[in-house]
Amino acid sequence: MRILFSDSRVAESNLNLEQQLLADKEEVVLLYVNDRAVVVGRNQTIEAEVDCIYCREHNIEVVRRLSGGGAVYHDEGNLNYAIICNSPEHPLDTDYTRPIVWALNRLGVAATTGSRGEITVDGVKISGSASMVRRGRVLFHGTLLFDSDLQTLNTALRGNTTLQHKGVRSVHSKVCNLKPLLNIPDMPHFISAITAALTEYYAE
Repeated sequence: MRILFSDSRVAESNLNLEQQLLADKEEVVLLYVNDRAVVVGRNQTIEAEVDCIYCREHNIEVVRRLSGGGAVYHDEGNLNYAIICNSPEHPLDTDYTRPIVWALNRLGVAATTGSRGEITVDGVKISGSASMVRRGRVLFHGTLLFDSDLQTLNTALRGNTTLQHKGVRSVHSKVCNLKPLLNIPDMPHFISAITAALTEYYAE
């Protein structure tokens, strides 16, 4: 498994990169950090999930991904990962969070996987995820809240709950950042630590 890092900070560009890697035959883990953005699932109604006025006023990009799942907020304090691999016999039953949980455990965080593929610490969410399968390939991608602006996250994801629609609703959970749980000062050091831990995981 090769571990890659994207230098782009544009959410749409990194989502496109995920799709390009999905079309290849190589198995990779892609890491990247986006500027402020809200990424909504394929089957969601944007207005029901996002405070669009707030996002416009604060220059927060709103983009749609091809995978399902709920809306997530990205900023410079959030590390995104995408595990792109060949599909096993039962792709949706596979625990794709295992490498990420292992890496966090290696860094001293008591992370576990929840029933919806989220990663939690003491029951509080630090990572949401989504996945898709295409032509024998799996894309499993998620967030890692390291030092994200949680107030902006909560406001940006404050959609119109009274809107009648047939889209998939996000499941809102209490969230927290990883930085207070780690002896890691900033995002560049967190990226280095996660990369080293994942390299060790895939070497075993």
